[in-house]
Amino acid sequence: MENQLDKFIWVFNTPKQSFSGGVFNNLLLAENWIRTNKLNGTLTKYPINQGTLDWAIKNDFVGMKPEKLELKKVDPDFIGGFTSASMEHYHYENGNRE
Repeated sequence: MENQLDKFIWVFNTPKQSFSGGVFNNLLLAENWIRTNKLNGTLTKYPINQGTLDWAIKNDFVGMKPEKLELKKVDPDFIGGFTSASMEHYHYENGNRE
């Protein structure tokens, strides 16, 4: 049986950088790191071993009309950059969750 901790990771991004600043398998570890370093940004829970769009489609979190989704789900730029507001995420200012 698959371990629940292995299904998701937490990824921290700051608005001023293109790449992630940290990746964690535990929310408490991530928040401790953010707090210690007084960081500004967003911590988002991502599914692993699947694309975010695939996960969102499977969980009905896409939020667009089916005909538009049919066009978008074959667009590499859309697939590669897809994110969903339905993904669990938190915002931080100076290390504190807002």
